This record gives sequence, structure tokens and C-alpha cells, in this order.
Amino acid sequence: QVQLVESGGGLVQPGGSLTLSCAASGNKLSQAIRGWYRQAPGKQRELVARITPSGASMVADAVRGRFSISRDISENTVLLQMNNLSPEDTATYFCNADAGHYVYWGQGTQVTVSS
Repeated sequence: QVQLVESGGGLVQPGGSLTLSCAASGNKLSQAIRGWYRQAPGKQRELVARITPSGASMVADAVRGRFSISRDISENTVLLQMNNLSPEDTATYFCNADAGHYVYWGQGTQVTVSS
């Protein structure tokens, strides 16, 4: 059974940085597209960044130039580096793995940007 576990969230001041980690267990998911999404209160869940098995990545316009995504195939982990955070980035961040036949989701980690 596949499990995705996020970590690294927390409270940070505007302009600060955080690195979120998503560790997969139960399956290597080496061929899965891995992604990060976020959902703020009262808003729909939105895509933040995505990375393919070959390492091709994309980030959403709202975070381009501030966020980046990377993956460690050997560790089965995907990272989301978030820099220059603003209050608008406050949300619950979820990682997922699209394995084609199924999409797996983590439980989410809270990121709060506030002074």
C-alpha cells in the first residue's frame, strides 16, 4: 500500500523560506508524476508544481521564480523549495503521485506565512 507523507510545514515570516518534503513508502513510484498542490481556506485545491520521472518540471505562475520542485529517485522523495514566502502562500500543502492507474495523496502539511 502506497503512503505519501509530507513534512516541513510550519509558521514562517513573510520573505522567509521553507522546504517541504514528500516521502513515499510502499512503492517506488519511480514512474509516477509527482506533484505539490495547495488549498487555502475557502478556495479550491490548486497545482503548485509538478515533476516527471525524467525530471522535467513545471511550477504555477503564482509561484514561479520563488518555488522549485525536485525529486530524489533513490530516496523516493520529492521536495518543494519555497522562497520569499508571502501571506498569500498560506495554505495546506499536499503532495501527490500520479501513477497512471491511480493517484495517491498525502494528508497535507500546513504552511502559514505571517508576521
